[in-house]
Amino acid sequence: MARKFEITVNDQKVKVVEGTWLLAAIREAGHKVPTLCHHKDLAPDGNCRMCMCEVEVNGERKLVTTCNFPVVEGMTVNTETDKVNKHRRVLAEMYLSRWPNVPTIKKLAKQCGVTESRFEHEYRDENRKACILCGKCKRACSEFTMEHILDFAGRGVKRHMTMPFNKVDPHCVACTSCGYVCPTGAIQVLDDLNHPASGGKIRRAGMKVNAEMARLDDDQCRMRQVGTANIVDVMDKYDLLPVKNYMYGSHEETWRIDSKMLKEKYFTQGATDGCWPGCSMACAKGVDGFELKTGPYKGDKVIVDGPEYETAGAAANMGCFDGDFLVEFNFYCDTYGVDTISVGTCVAFVMEAFEAGQITTEHTGGMELNFGAADETLELLHQMARGEGFGVDVGQGVRWLKNKWAKEYGADAAFLQDIGMESKGLEYSEYVSKESLAQQCGYTMAIKGPQHDEAWLIFMDMVNNQLPTFEDKAEALHYYPLWRTWFGLLGLCKLCWNDVVPSDNFKEDEPAKIPGHVRGYFDFFEGMTGIKVDEDKMLEQSGRVYTLQKVMCRMLGFGTRKDDMPPYRAVGPVTEVEYESRQERYDGQMKKLIGVDPEGKTTAEKVAILREYRMDQYVKTMDVVYERRGWTKNGVPKISRLKELGIDMPELVEIIKADQEEESA
Repeated sequence: MARKFEITVNDQKVKVVEGTWLLAAIREAGHKVPTLCHHKDLAPDGNCRMCMCEVEVNGERKLVTTCNFPVVEGMTVNTETDKVNKHRRVLAEMYLSRWPNVPTIKKLAKQCGVTESRFEHEYRDENRKACILCGKCKRACSEFTMEHILDFAGRGVKRHMTMPFNKVDPHCVACTSCGYVCPTGAIQVLDDLNHPASGGKIRRAGMKVNAEMARLDDDQCRMRQVGTANIVDVMDKYDLLPVKNYMYGSHEETWRIDSKMLKEKYFTQGATDGCWPGCSMACAKGVDGFELKTGPYKGDKVIVDGPEYETAGAAANMGCFDGDFLVEFNFYCDTYGVDTISVGTCVAFVMEAFEAGQITTEHTGGMELNFGAADETLELLHQMARGEGFGVDVGQGVRWLKNKWAKEYGADAAFLQDIGMESKGLEYSEYVSKESLAQQCGYTMAIKGPQHDEAWLIFMDMVNNQLPTFEDKAEALHYYPLWRTWFGLLGLCKLCWNDVVPSDNFKEDEPAKIPGHVRGYFDFFEGMTGIKVDEDKMLEQSGRVYTLQKVMCRMLGFGTRKDDMPPYRAVGPVTEVEYESRQERYDGQMKKLIGVDPEGKTTAEKVAILREYRMDQYVKTMDVVYERRGWTKNGVPKISRLKELGIDMPELVEIIKADQEEESA
């Protein structure tokens, strides 16, 4: 926590936080100070000089610009001395002499007791919407979207705002940040391209995100610095980073692939997003000039898009804690058109099966596929692309491999099912879910499988204990999949929702789910369509699509209870070594939650006891979630749910009719 101390403002004792700008402290104390260049969402600049006040620090008095002067313990501040007021009046007259008809200037002058100017300016501008050189647009361009298009040119009275080469540069991404902060209307924004119902409403919603990113990101998730790679550090800290096929949640060598290492050694900084021009989050990162060591482009220097968290998590999952491997793995997955998550999770499964003796070098084409086998992993990737060798099998995915090895190699089918991290045929994304019951259900019960959009529940459930009851978990597992489905349908990014938060809501390493951010999406929707939407309307709109997706799953022969059952590795420790890695935690849970004293029991006995308890908890949560979603106990939407959503068309009812009759029986 930042230190607090007292200062004196106009004979009033005020408690302030160390590091606060003086202007904010003065206003917090209830006193007014005129400003022109200041904007609450931009870094202070001090160029207009209107916020001058007189301060005394250690016996020395001086005039300072309060917007960019930090508070000092014991300082005395006077906002209305003769010296201060004279300074403001002279400045107001000077501004009024140049821009006599600009409402912002006239209002400012009136605040200072000035209605006319004694001065005559050679560049007098009668335009009501004249540019007053406050510099807000320049700062918005650089701070909000980091484009650096606008800047001052010229000196003295010839100073003016311009773009590069004094013309509209194609590099401008039309983010409209400059128009949003302009106090005079000198910058006009045209909304006729997309014909939104309310361009202003859209901009206001977007600028809230811009402001939060500019003010808070450096101290929070650092998306602009390292992108989603910041999650590597957080997951490792909370024992949630997948290591060696999800057996463990952290590793002593994580530093080799964490955000600090990537930023210092690999990431090319200073570029804005290619994902969405003008996005203030700027989370996309890249590596320039990386020389490949393997594959068809060996020796070439290439640009690599990433790595992001999921790819780094995949490397940890395979036990490959090496930055060069991570970047090369990232490049070739992108080049070959395969998903880094699915490949990483599948290879991690192969590695554990190899180390457990379920497969041998006879099956792998001679490759020793132990955890950490970076060279062999890249060779597998190249084999997939070439369509030859063991890579062809691995390219089929975890579910296919489990079936083949059990049938053809005599492998232990039950063990492979326990450690094979897939559900509905999709490999799990890179988070350890076994310490979060809500996360287990969020992953495995997801209609499209355990993909990484489902990973937010870990913090709510495990770190913050926000979902203590089955009902709390069920409500979250009803609401959030519908919420994500809704903004996904609109083609909107989820990061603006949960990867930056107002400072008063922020908890260390934990982006909270802020209601104001949800409203921001609603405002955008209304601004674009003219249709008002609230939480209930959103849930109804999204519920139709989500329920239809579930009915379609049923039509294809899936979408029932058995499809929502997880591999046990997603729920709890499969092996004795895995249990012993968290023995203190698991023994404590056994005593506190199950009521069984672990003393004197073998690890195998404790694994079995914990498994029975955890699977029981999973099933109970699943039942409550089904009920909350309006589904049968077999995980199929009830006809009453279809009627509630207005999608009870005969052809849809027919698909699930048999499930309803079976449920009744």
